[in-house]
Amino acid sequence: MKQYFGLGLAVLVGTVIGAAAVSGLHAQAKPPVYLVTEIDVTNPEAYGREFAPKAVANIKAAGGRFLALGGSGGGAKQITAISGTPPKRITILAWDSLEALNAWYNGADYQAVRKIGEQYATFRSFAVEGQ
Repeated sequence: MKQYFGLGLAVLVGTVIGAAAVSGLHAQAKPPVYLVTEIDVTNPEAYGREFAPKAVANIKAAGGRFLALGGSGGGAKQITAISGTPPKRITILAWDSLEALNAWYNGADYQAVRKIGEQYATFRSFAVEGQ
């Protein structure tokens, strides 16, 4: 009987230690970084045809995740003004880290795509770390 008690106690202690380790690992996870971009599109047809598909593919390939897309066209949702004038278009992307965001943004592939986009729109972007 003592053997079973000892074995049961060892399993219980191992479970508690394992749960504490997993909890500790989760607590150390870094929050995502969000990139918010306000876009003033001056030529919607060319923007949607020449820039948007390339930008979306480039963002996804680099690990960015779309959380919101607002404005008109391309599956964007309506922007509702709460205070002030809303932008014509807005995107909110999530990245695993500021380093990953900067590597994508400053990379040659995205900069080439961005040059196309700047022919048809002006961009205002900023990043903020999540909670």
